[in-house]
Amino acid sequence: MTERDQPAGPHCSPEEGCITCGDVGVAMTVIHTDPDRGLALCADELGHRSSVETALVAGVGHGDRLLVHAGTAIARLDEGAVVA
Repeated sequence: MTERDQPAGPHCSPEEGCITCGDVGVAMTVIHTDPDRGLALCADELGHRSSVETALVAGVGHGDRLLVHAGTAIARLDEGAVVA
């Protein structure tokens, strides 16, 4: 990403972490969804599971890969996306 492509102002990115809390986005895979509550049970690449809020990412389903920050899905990852 070039400097010109950078969003204006503070932002979060997988490479730099979160400007607000210092946390990072984690790639997770959806195991089970609870659409009535807007939650999904997800696992990271090491198999650690956690409940994730999905309100910001519409139409989450089993097997989807999400970028999760502070317990909230902030983006759907494309197939083959690598998160450092």
